[in-house]
Amino acid sequence: MEKPAKLNERLVKKKLEQQQYEFIGQHSACKVCSWTKKDIRDEGNCYKAKFYGINSHRCVQMTPTQTCNHACIFCWRDLDSHTAISMSEKIDEPKEIVDGCIQSQIKQLSGFGGNIKANQKKWEESHNPLHFAISLNGEPTIYPKIGELVQEINSRGMSSYLVTNGTFPEKIKKMFDCNQIPTQLYVSVDAPNKQLFNKIDRPLTLDCWDRLMETLHLLPELRQKTRTVLRYTLLKSINMVHPEQWADIIKLSQPLFVEVKSYMFVGSSRQRLTIENMPRHHEVKAFALEICKYSGYKLIDEHEPSRVVLLMKEDFAGRILKFSKR
Repeated sequence: MEKPAKLNERLVKKKLEQQQYEFIGQHSACKVCSWTKKDIRDEGNCYKAKFYGINSHRCVQMTPTQTCNHACIFCWRDLDSHTAISMSEKIDEPKEIVDGCIQSQIKQLSGFGGNIKANQKKWEESHNPLHFAISLNGEPTIYPKIGELVQEINSRGMSSYLVTNGTFPEKIKKMFDCNQIPTQLYVSVDAPNKQLFNKIDRPLTLDCWDRLMETLHLLPELRQKTRTVLRYTLLKSINMVHPEQWADIIKLSQPLFVEVKSYMFVGSSRQRLTIENMPRHHEVKAFALEICKYSGYKLIDEHEPSRVVLLMKEDFAGRILKFSKR
């Protein structure tokens, strides 16, 4: 891949603010998810609500960094402006980030107070979040205090959902060694082998596949402490191949959950891919069932609006989490 331009935080912020991102401090951002708005209007829930019991109207979607060490072909980001292997700005404290995100969420949802379509009870509850999805943008483990951020969220009685590309295994290990444990740990895997990984994820360093494998080797042990998830993103005519290799990754990491979902034809990815690369739900489901044949996992649930299915070895009563109504 061509070497990306030097990280330009000012350009990043300008572009993302046009997309309704609200920035907190030097490097964090919060954006209200479309499912949060739909839930307040009683128009449906995110697949995480169906799979795990998340309250969409009380979920904060955020990131502690815009920086990512991958330039994935399916990413909606403008890759020229914020692809790098480290952060260059002053680092904000986790408490400041969490406070700022909650304030931002309340501000961005303020208009629902006068919306006749809004469920006012849900709107009022949205002022008191229960969940933080650390997955909005960038690679969150690049933020030096990611463990402390998870700890800050947990300390407030909220659930934490950390999504990582798995290329910083030392940071993940340190988090768990320090008992800074997210409610669910997601590892995104976008290819079944190294060759496709380099073609699809286009990492900035040559060892990223090996580092991802190191993280996957950690997951069986980490599953003793948290709910582990593999997230597979499917691109039609690109990576919907070798179901047995996708299954080998499952056998290696032994996650509690596997989410198999479609690439979405949005944002800057439309400059690199076509709408034909976005599989339909029935295609995602069919390929997931092929993976099941080799992995020993079963298709447990699905959410057609999000084009995603859930795989597990066996379902269990605690899959749907119960949260306090504080």
